[in-house]
Amino acid sequence: MFEGLAEKLQNTFKKLRGKGKVSEADVAEAMREVRMALLAADVSLKVVKDFVARVKERAVGQEVLESLTPGQQVVKVVYEELVALMGGTSSKLTLSPKPPTVVMLVGLQGAGKTTTVSKLGLFLRKQGRRPLLAACDVYRPAAVKQLQVLGNQLDLPVFSMGTGISPVDIAKGAVEHAVAHGRDMVLLDTAGRLHINEELMEELKSIKSSVRPHEILLVVDAMTGQDAVNVAESFHGQLGLDGVILTKLDGDARGGAALSVKAVTGCPIKFAGMGEKPDALEQFHPDRMASRILGMGDVLTLIEKAQANMDAQMAKDMEQRLRKAEFTLEDFLAQIQQMKKMGPLDQLMGMMPGMNKMKALKDVQIDDKDMKHVEAIILSMTPEERRNPQILKDSRKRRIARGSGTSVQQVNNLLKTFEQTRKIFKQFADMRGGKGPGKGPGGKKGMFRMPFMK
Repeated sequence: MFEGLAEKLQNTFKKLRGKGKVSEADVAEAMREVRMALLAADVSLKVVKDFVARVKERAVGQEVLESLTPGQQVVKVVYEELVALMGGTSSKLTLSPKPPTVVMLVGLQGAGKTTTVSKLGLFLRKQGRRPLLAACDVYRPAAVKQLQVLGNQLDLPVFSMGTGISPVDIAKGAVEHAVAHGRDMVLLDTAGRLHINEELMEELKSIKSSVRPHEILLVVDAMTGQDAVNVAESFHGQLGLDGVILTKLDGDARGGAALSVKAVTGCPIKFAGMGEKPDALEQFHPDRMASRILGMGDVLTLIEKAQANMDAQMAKDMEQRLRKAEFTLEDFLAQIQQMKKMGPLDQLMGMMPGMNKMKALKDVQIDDKDMKHVEAIILSMTPEERRNPQILKDSRKRRIARGSGTSVQQVNNLLKTFEQTRKIFKQFADMRGGKGPGKGPGGKKGMFRMPFMK
């Protein structure tokens, strides 16, 4: 995500950070590189000009040139302006004081509206809401069926009236059904087209006037870049949007849509799709996104993911076993399964401050599929072998390799990694227990590679 833009900006500011004093010429050179990086990231030309002008005005002022760490002050200015560019603060859904709250999702065909409706329903349910999904797309083949299947998978109710009914009547019926059955949120999955046309807009306007939605959210594919901004501008002019949901943001290496939408349309980005899984929809936080772009990590999101997916009691028990050097392959498997719940490992690594700057990690590719091999190997062991891997001799390793569909070499690699992990975790536990700092196995600085890191 934002890989190209992030790398260029970080390289630019790396030069400034090393300077004891920053001149106006240094700032001008840095701003030239920032401008080129933003344009390459498909950010709107007008947005780029305004952004660079604001940063330059602040960066050549007293707050930077006369500070003790001018290079860091420039980065601080850029960070603050990036946050402001993407909306300043995170925007939440507007809830009606008298339920149900009606949220209407609109957008072009292929942007991911139907999938996003189900993801948003799951997100709201986790917030303690009782959402109802409404299938108002009666034109796209199997659109109603798709929403019903997704709703069934996530245990979310879906309201539909078939394909021969007017979308306006379906929207009205969904609101009435929600009132009758105590549902406090109604999410309308509307039809899209391959391009913006009058017929589409008239239908959406009819739905809007009939049910008066509290929120109209545009679902747009972040990877379409500048075109996503043009689509948002058109929809906003016709319907009056309340916010934008960017899908496929995890695959957007440029970032043009995320950086331009708010400035061009005035509509805040409220949610971001960060993957294909049902729970891969996050509330959009401009400050956290700016932090990721500038290589500062996103610790808050990482903590939230851990709190939502980690078992606190399990973590406490694990710490006790670590201190007693009782960490087993069963514990190792439990840790891997807990990490998988938090999302793809490369995303988690990207949230850790400075990880993208570590030379040791530059060429490391994290393969989530290989984690399945690790699980298969451990699950192919007997309980006794998991608790006491020292008994694993050649014949046992061959049996485990056959049972897990792997090789003896992979089994040996896992056992080696497990021993390294146990030593490192033991040192972390000792540090927390006040036994002094450790630098890694054997007191050496460095890192070890998990089996799913290439």
